[in-house]
Amino acid sequence: MSVSIRLRREGTTNRPFYKVVVADKRSPRDGKFIEIIGNYDPKKEGQNANIDISRADYWITKGAQPSDTVRSLIKRVRKAAPAAVVGK
Repeated sequence: MSVSIRLRREGTTNRPFYKVVVADKRSPRDGKFIEIIGNYDPKKEGQNANIDISRADYWITKGAQPSDTVRSLIKRVRKAAPAAVVGK
């Protein structure tokens, strides 16, 4: 089974938000998934992504392929995480 980490669209017309899910590549975009590891709200300003990095790393080590958008979101969350720890 080939697994991908991708976005699942939710919300209403003109007000989308996304859940970051681990799913089989063959399942439809909004269909069955294995695990929810975060969310993303493109309409929100500032820090608009919330991803469990440890679960993302776990699935990537197991062979899951993140989509291009999820890959950039993970990179952005990793970059923001040390700043949040230093700011406290």
